[in-house]
Amino acid sequence: MIDKQVESLAAAVSDIASGATVMIGGFGEAGSPIELIHALIDHGPRDLTVISNNAGSGRVGLAALIANRQVRKMICSYPRSASSMVFPALYRSGKIELELVPQGTLAERIRAGGAGIPAFYTPSSVGTLLAQGKEVRQFQGQDYVMEHGLCADFALVKAARADRLGNLVYNKTARNFAPVMCMAAKTTIAQVQELVEAGEINPETVVTPGIFVQRLVVVADPAQESQLVKEGECYA
Repeated sequence: MIDKQVESLAAAVSDIASGATVMIGGFGEAGSPIELIHALIDHGPRDLTVISNNAGSGRVGLAALIANRQVRKMICSYPRSASSMVFPALYRSGKIELELVPQGTLAERIRAGGAGIPAFYTPSSVGTLLAQGKEVRQFQGQDYVMEHGLCADFALVKAARADRLGNLVYNKTARNFAPVMCMAAKTTIAQVQELVEAGEINPETVVTPGIFVQRLVVVADPAQESQLVKEGECYA
């Protein structure tokens, strides 16, 4: 029977190479796969393009990956949040690239990538700096900006429960970007708090079907980003 569990966090990320494009789930700390990100830091690939809602907090998780100079470019909506201390300084000094995308547009770009849609039109960003250099067309008297779908080599996500086939259930709003990221990546790696046998999850409650998930690793007691930031933790 198919069993997508891998033995360790290190094994789960072992083939993420320098230059890869990686989607990372999370809305702030909600749904952020901190343990997988820390394993990626230990693994050491460079020149990554990371697609995520934000650019991390404090010096843990995604912020630590950026601080370790492993990220060449961020594609995100909120590069600076209340606890941001890494990305702003690197960006101002020209040491990291940024593609800023409105949050709804970011979600739709990822969904489009997963659905095989190369591009779409949206009124968001019309008449702003974010529309510069992009195709603008008019539909029914209104201007729309063309945006391209986003795909990735890998997606790192966090789920509350999974079965060995890779079917995922999330903890409420911690699902955020994870379902569409799973669809848009060639390889999805999910850290889960609980792993059960096939058939133990009610199919009606499955959010991400196992066909979109390639690897599972159990993290029974995941760290909370806000607590790590509060305690001044630094992952390096």
